[in-house]
Amino acid sequence: MTVLREIVFVATLFALPVAPAIAATSALVVGIDSYPHEVSLDGAVRDALDVTQALKAADVGPIRQFINEQATKDAIREAWVELVAAAERGDTILFTYAGHGAQMPELIAGSEEDGLDEFLELPGFDRARAEETASEIIVDNELSAWFAEAEAKGIHVLFVSDSCYSGGMNRSISGKTRLAPMVRAKVPPPSKEAISGAKVRDAELSQVTILAASLESQPTPEVVIGGEPRGALSWSFARALEGAADRDGDGRISRVELEDYVFSNVKLQSEALQVPNFTPQLPRSDKEIVLPLPRSAKVAGAETASGKSALKSPRHLGWTGRLPLSVVGQMPGLANVGGEGLPYRWEAASGVFYTPNGDVAGEHVAPDMVQRVVDKFILVDFLKAMAAQSPGTVSLKPVKDIYLAGDRLTFEADQGRYANMLVFNLANTGEVQLLDVQIAGRGSHTFSLQGLEVVKPFGADHLVVISTDAPIDAIAAAFSNSSLDGASLLRLLETRLEGSDSTIAIQPLYTRGQGQ
Repeated sequence: MTVLREIVFVATLFALPVAPAIAATSALVVGIDSYPHEVSLDGAVRDALDVTQALKAADVGPIRQFINEQATKDAIREAWVELVAAAERGDTILFTYAGHGAQMPELIAGSEEDGLDEFLELPGFDRARAEETASEIIVDNELSAWFAEAEAKGIHVLFVSDSCYSGGMNRSISGKTRLAPMVRAKVPPPSKEAISGAKVRDAELSQVTILAASLESQPTPEVVIGGEPRGALSWSFARALEGAADRDGDGRISRVELEDYVFSNVKLQSEALQVPNFTPQLPRSDKEIVLPLPRSAKVAGAETASGKSALKSPRHLGWTGRLPLSVVGQMPGLANVGGEGLPYRWEAASGVFYTPNGDVAGEHVAPDMVQRVVDKFILVDFLKAMAAQSPGTVSLKPVKDIYLAGDRLTFEADQGRYANMLVFNLANTGEVQLLDVQIAGRGSHTFSLQGLEVVKPFGADHLVVISTDAPIDAIAAAFSNSSLDGASLLRLLETRLEGSDSTIAIQPLYTRGQGQ
């Protein structure tokens, strides 16, 4: 059984008929940046610390945390045994891992369909001395055995693995991927746990649910979030723990709540480079709870008249309204640039505008266009901060990380229960384009754009859907003004969305010409 590409999310709520009892949750958190014998990472430790902070805010405990050289197999194994021993039937153990994942030929013949074992790579492993240091990897079959120990006690397990093992990427990314090279050197015979774990089947782990950082065909990149390298899954999961995924505010995150939140935000924060992978793919029941929290710390502190969470201003969440930008060549006069974090980059000679991830955001961006592109990404960051609190759902088919000239696409968005819906595109040129508006609609309105063809100019577009009960008449009317740009639209949205009951969905769309 391959468990490393998945994330274990376990349903854990049992309510007694007389005195409701809240199941306890404990956590094992691992984050590794420093690999003495491997390419080190930049954001895995931030991921682990962020998750730990979110767990503490939710009063989860005990928490056992292992950072860099602390993450030895013996220490992690000992912590796991202690958490299992202390937990009672119905409790949950959360195990999160951010670091390198890798593959090697299967240790037990016939145990893997693809003939490969996946493993978590700890700092003490050296592939040049694989036989001597093989005790510093955790193989997938060993994890199966660990999880079976919890299963035997009726304990739920949530394993969050922000790492990767295989796959390719078409986009140009300047950051690192959490994929270590294949190990082909001789390693010692498998451990007793690996042997016993190889016999464990998925059906025997009925209280284990798995969420992977990305599909098997995709690597897991480190992307820039808030100006820093991060794992999109870990970042999204930490926000979910803070209460952003707990839509009904009952202190329990259901499988449906978690799926809706994590899928939307991983796509959003990775700029459509990743699609998370849940196993099992469908919830075990309509009311399946994947994580009970002693206290759900709501990201949005206020409520609307309907009792739903109200959106906080992104300024309260760290958004500054400025864009870090480096210029290669002569700097034009620009407003709202500067600040901390990895910068966007514009090359005056070529006119290419790059994102902090290394993607081409726009081609042939002339000096008089740079301000519009800057304003566009300031607006995108504002919308991302809103969407992280209340993400909507959109779809773009076929699903690709980059689309080529001539490709035809279908984009769809559902208004849901909201009265109003606004659909627009933030083009790679910085232009703002209205696609659809629904005001005081009756029932659910679905926007569908079919046969959309990829044409010049190429770069990064962002399709945006705002579904809200707040009035949008003035915003819709503003689109009739040919001078409407990202900065003007930002002012309209900032004064109207704060405190509203709304959802925001953003679909990044990266394009390039054939043969580029």
